[in-house]
Amino acid sequence: MEEKKTILTYAGLKSLEEELENLKVVRRKEVAKKIKEAREQGDLSENAEYDAAKDEQRDIEARIEELEKILKNVEVVVEDEINLDKISVGCTVTVYDVEFDEEIDFKIVGSTEANSLKGKISNESPVGKALLGREAGDTVTVETQAGEIVYKVLKIERSI
Repeated sequence: MEEKKTILTYAGLKSLEEELENLKVVRRKEVAKKIKEAREQGDLSENAEYDAAKDEQRDIEARIEELEKILKNVEVVVEDEINLDKISVGCTVTVYDVEFDEEIDFKIVGSTEANSLKGKISNESPVGKALLGREAGDTVTVETQAGEIVYKVLKIERSI
């Protein structure tokens, strides 16, 4: 069974690579030092610092494994080559929210990069799925948990 490709923008790829490097080079050494110091305190059976350091080590190793798995099966969207006639991963879309009478900018990204607080929505989210393939001028109705949302696509741009 072939694993699903992880779609990332170039910025998202760089961010994950930097996080992985930091975990491997910096955080592993820090936690190893904490474990060593906790061991030197004696009895490990009642040593909360040792237990906390081992838990932190487990979390770091799990995140390293997760990042390596993501990066092994990644598809990078080259933002300079995006066709701006239709909405696709890697572009920024300005939409008009009919109900709230406001313009909203969304950057369409892969699910790994999604962060709604920064306006980055996943291509797999209800809004992202509804917008993909649409053109400027299209009206899009999105079914969400909060009910129907109607957007009018105003413009499609390259992400900066």
